[in-house]
Amino acid sequence: MSDAIGPITGQTGLDTGLSRAATKQNLDKAAQQFESVFTGMMLKSMRQAKLADPLIDSKAMDTFRDMSDQKVVQNMAEHHPLGIGQAMSKFLAQSQPEMGAGTDGAATATPKP
Repeated sequence: MSDAIGPITGQTGLDTGLSRAATKQNLDKAAQQFESVFTGMMLKSMRQAKLADPLIDSKAMDTFRDMSDQKVVQNMAEHHPLGIGQAMSKFLAQSQPEMGAGTDGAATATPKP
C-alpha cells in the first residue's frame, strides 16, 4: 500500500526535487535552458519595441515569427551562449561541495615551480 505513494525522502519527509541539481550534467543542462528562456524574453521584448509598422502584418506571420525566434534562441543558447547560464551554473555549483571543486579547479590550481 505504501508503494503506491512512492519513496519519501528528505528531513521533512517530502521530496524537494533538489536531487536534480546533484550532477554537473544536470546543472549545465538547466543553465542552458535558463539562458534559452532569458534570451527568448530579451528577443520578445525587442520585438515589442516596434520602430516601424510592418508592410504585411497578420496573426499567422506573428505565430511563424515567434516559432522561428524560439528555434533561434535555442540554437543561440546551445552554440553561442551569452554567458548568463554559465555564470548561474558556476554560482549554483559553489553550494555543492562535490561540484564546486571541479568547476574552478583549473583556475585555482597553482603551477609548481
